Amino acid sequence: MKVFVKVYPNSKEEKITKLQDGGFEIRTKAQAKDGKANKAVIASLAEYFNISKSLVNIKAGHSSKTKIVEINV
Repeated sequence: MKVFVKVYPNSKEEKITKLQDGGFEIRTKAQAKDGKANKAVIASLAEYFNISKSLVNIKAGHSSKTKIVEINV
């Protein structure tokens, strides 16, 4: 399944929120440098869905705050 994700790097807390439109809002302490925020997004979604990180893949938006993420459940 594909989900839309809005990422807020450099946040004060780690938090994932499901939005009414089916997307997610992820706040992470990780910086948006060297893919650290992307790794945090993958880890957060894997934990939320209780699956392995290898089943979560960012399809679009690697350098954007808005991403399309594919989750292989």
